[in-house]
Amino acid sequence: MKVLHVYKDYFPVLGGIENHLRLLAEEQARLGMEVTVLTTNRSARTTVENMNNVRVVKAGRVATIASAPISLNLFVWMHRLEADITHLHFPYPIGELAYLLSGHNRKMVITYHSDIVRQKQLLQLYRPFLRRVLARAAAITVSSPNYLQTSRFLRPLAAKCSVVPYGVELDRFAPAEAVLSRAEKIRRHYKGPLVLFVGLLRYYKGLSFLIEAMRQVEAKLLVVGEGPQGKEWQNLTRRLGLDRRVTFLNRVSDDELPAFYHACDVFVLPSTHRSEAWGIVQIEAMACGKPVVSTELGTGTSFVNIDGSTGLVVPPRDPAALADAINRLLVDPKLRHRLGENGRKRVRQEFSLQVMVERILQVYRDVAAAS
Repeated sequence: MKVLHVYKDYFPVLGGIENHLRLLAEEQARLGMEVTVLTTNRSARTTVENMNNVRVVKAGRVATIASAPISLNLFVWMHRLEADITHLHFPYPIGELAYLLSGHNRKMVITYHSDIVRQKQLLQLYRPFLRRVLARAAAITVSSPNYLQTSRFLRPLAAKCSVVPYGVELDRFAPAEAVLSRAEKIRRHYKGPLVLFVGLLRYYKGLSFLIEAMRQVEAKLLVVGEGPQGKEWQNLTRRLGLDRRVTFLNRVSDDELPAFYHACDVFVLPSTHRSEAWGIVQIEAMACGKPVVSTELGTGTSFVNIDGSTGLVVPPRDPAALADAINRLLVDPKLRHRLGENGRKRVRQEFSLQVMVERILQVYRDVAAAS
């Protein structure tokens, strides 16, 4: 089977969708499929390369508008490339328009990662094309039933939607001796209970509310990640006099990251907008047996982290509620252990890479059979 994936960015660009796409494409290639990823380059130059048996076409970029890379060459390659299944990763309006204009009648699957949340004016212009591309899709995958039920664009199309939760490479987060040794060094270095945040520092992550919550929490907050709001949130930390309680670590390598999960007592995802459609970092923390504090957004965050079972779920934009939940876990080791073990079991059953890929392949098979 020839599969063409389309999204705006690909490895080494880091992000939840980018990492999901890389894992999916590489695993499909490992299973013997002919996989191509059509994406955009950081420069005006178009390149074609092989990355772990995945053909990656990076079309030259001429501009970026409202977080959407503009590439005229992407339209050319969309028309040129052959595939049995074209798999669009939404939202990327340029990719979807390129498919509509390509003239191909090949079957198309969409993974609907998130509504367009912040670019409301763009959405008004794009809405007719969005409805058209969703109507053209032979199948739509969505990461959680929560998102399917709360998205105004997906609800009318529920009959063609399949819930396919994201998966991660669980072996990366196993408690290997080297990982646990590194985790112990982290705990000794920072001393005291550790609260962990991992993610790109973007507006919807809600880190400012977690920083404010730390005024009421006797623990250290480690912030792993970088992004456009980084300096703003570091300045907030200084203004609140929390320099000794909040530490910004910027990016941490993939090899080092599991040790930080194992070192922490509580993992927190304080997101504030529906742009946080899932939160793969929650799965990574749960795979390490850690309880999670997350926010109720009507998205996959509270499908992954079940309140009272794998962690605690609180209202968004509420520092006091975040502080209460974190403190409740920090003072109760038995509760932390119970929620952490429940999370580890849930990840093994529902959120492994192998389970996700098999579910995607079943969608492809159904589409092929229907044609």
